Amino acid sequence: MLEFTWWPILFIIPLPWILRLIVPSKNKQAQSALYFPHIQRVNEVSKTKRRSSLFKLFIATLAWVALVTASARPIWFGEPVSIPSEGRDLMLAVDLSRSMEQQDMLINGAQVDRLRMVKFVMDDFIDRRIGDRLGLILFADTAYLQAPLTFDREIVKQFLRESVIGLVGDSTAIGDAIGLAVKRFTEKEKSNRVLVLLTDGRNTAGNINVEQALELAKTNEVTIYAIGVGSEEQVQNSFFGPRRFNPSRDLDEKTLINLTEQTGGEYFRARNAEELSQIYTLLDILEPIQGSEQTLRPRQELFYFPLSVAVTLVSLLAISPILFMLSRRAKKSLSANSVHSERKNS
Repeated sequence: MLEFTWWPILFIIPLPWILRLIVPSKNKQAQSALYFPHIQRVNEVSKTKRRSSLFKLFIATLAWVALVTASARPIWFGEPVSIPSEGRDLMLAVDLSRSMEQQDMLINGAQVDRLRMVKFVMDDFIDRRIGDRLGLILFADTAYLQAPLTFDREIVKQFLRESVIGLVGDSTAIGDAIGLAVKRFTEKEKSNRVLVLLTDGRNTAGNINVEQALELAKTNEVTIYAIGVGSEEQVQNSFFGPRRFNPSRDLDEKTLINLTEQTGGEYFRARNAEELSQIYTLLDILEPIQGSEQTLRPRQELFYFPLSVAVTLVSLLAISPILFMLSRRAKKSLSANSVHSERKNS
């Protein structure tokens, strides 16, 4: 169905013709008769100018109608589409501390840093959350709400893709991230309150420690699913021979496991993209909440179509004198060539 957002603007379409009728035109002064030997040629020029004026008037009329139509902002609404009335409220909390720069993850055989691996896997994870409300929290020195709970999965994906390491500091404020998630959940009456926490370290900053955040989560019935990001112990060849090191030595798995057990969630260890994807199966079987049915109507803005027509017609009107001049020159050239040929033949 076609609708105009500002439909009253359409009433000004006949305004130029109304003004032309109201405003009196200048009286043409009477001119004395003048004998002109080439009267036929004058008539031809007059007819050409009249046709040119009518053409310009026609183009200007179309341009005016198209411009007014674009100003009225036409929108095409499709058929109503029902969205699922059941869903989950999932808050994603992603660690942006400096340690997420560690390049110990693999994606399709290529070595990448931990944040890029999280973005790679979570992109598909967010796509699969049809009917769920998603929110995004980014944390480092403190926690920030990047996207509130919303059905718009594309905006959550975009905010996650645009996140960079060091955006909110270098440390790890796990307690602040949990506290902020609890605060956002309490603003929703019907919610199963699930927090998915992704981190590669331990709580080293923030205004709330992990113990206080845990009590808040338990009091407000928030379930925490924690994901520890980072590879296992690796062997590195050096000048003094093979050397073993653990890139995930700062990961506080004990605290993360305690958070999940106390809130009824589960802890995952993501050493690679495949292990991180395991959370899909578990979240798909969570008990969804019953919500009010919502319907959406696809909409498409159409104003750029008449606007493009108006711009094209005005451009054509602007160059019409040039086109008319070139046309006259071409006719004169053809006429001169014709006369020259006749004289040559004679």
